[in-house]
Amino acid sequence: MNSSEGKLKSSSSELDLDRPNIEDYLPSGSSIQEPHGKLRLRDLLDISPALTEAAGAIVDDSFTRCFKSNPPEPWNWNVYLFPLWCCGVVFRYLILFPMRALILTIGWIIFLSCFIPVHFLLKGNDNLRKKMERALVELICSFFVASWTGVVKYHGPRPSMRPKQVFVANHTSMIDFIILEQMTAFAVIMQKHPGWVGLLQSTILESVGCIWFNRSEAKDREIVTRKLREHSQGADNNPLLIFPEGTCVNNQYSVMFKKGAFELGCTVCPIAIKYNKIFVDAFWNSRKQSFTMHLLQLMTSWAVVCDVWYLEPQNLRPGETPIEFAERIRDIISVRAGLKKVPWDGYLKYSRPSPKHRERKQQSFAESVLRGLELEEK
Repeated sequence: MNSSEGKLKSSSSELDLDRPNIEDYLPSGSSIQEPHGKLRLRDLLDISPALTEAAGAIVDDSFTRCFKSNPPEPWNWNVYLFPLWCCGVVFRYLILFPMRALILTIGWIIFLSCFIPVHFLLKGNDNLRKKMERALVELICSFFVASWTGVVKYHGPRPSMRPKQVFVANHTSMIDFIILEQMTAFAVIMQKHPGWVGLLQSTILESVGCIWFNRSEAKDREIVTRKLREHSQGADNNPLLIFPEGTCVNNQYSVMFKKGAFELGCTVCPIAIKYNKIFVDAFWNSRKQSFTMHLLQLMTSWAVVCDVWYLEPQNLRPGETPIEFAERIRDIISVRAGLKKVPWDGYLKYSRPSPKHRERKQQSFAESVLRGLELEEK
């Protein structure tokens, strides 16, 4: 007994087990018959299948990896590189950032001094007003890209205004819209945001025909679907831009596309966006970072490097369903941008596991424990 107690004390000191002994809570031998010897705790609570399933889910959690930012490897790890890194930090924050903030401020002054008169004084001439508002929105987006020292390379023909066509793109950040908007004044379908972003949405961006929704409101879906159909039929409307993933993904994976954009009976023009993470990770995790802090992160980096491909327009094939059409477009974008396809719905990021799913797992584990008890009794 003394030797076993000594071993127990040594193992406890090594592993620092600060938890109650479960065997102390088990019934005594009088309540459970043990015809074949002592009942062992490992025989009663054989949770190896549950542990195996849990470990497998952790190792192969492709869903979480879609929304996880991957910071670059640190390179300032020795005495030679650390002073260079410090000089870079000083230059980016004390020289580059003030210059970029000044550029953005000048851009807003120019934009507002032109947009406000155009918006209110040209209400009687809608065609001229819309044309000038489109040009001004493209201008302010160009100032935004300049404030990050954006190095954007566009491939393919520039989008044009045509009826019955819709543009779809993979989604990494709200800056996707800004990068695309500086070339063409798209009417985008986007989640309604709070704060100063929401103010811009409800004032300036509505002038180019943008449509906002709240994903928590079921009635908004019907309204958005109706507006999409109406907008896509207009020959004078701005090109329609949709991010069918419905959420920001980290530019390494591609989640399922919503089928709404592929049920309009329109020609679908895919756009592939790929960011180079050499200077900064452009992925915006809206659950951990506000868009203001995201912009500050971009403005204090060396540069935002990006490639945009305007790919060949596609139409629904005979016998093809909207879901199959969406998957085909996702394949085209994923291949061009070098993204890994995963079979997940991006909206799951905003949801918790279903209580029914948890109850099924609990019931399965309880049944395995009961089976172990029955076997011991036999």
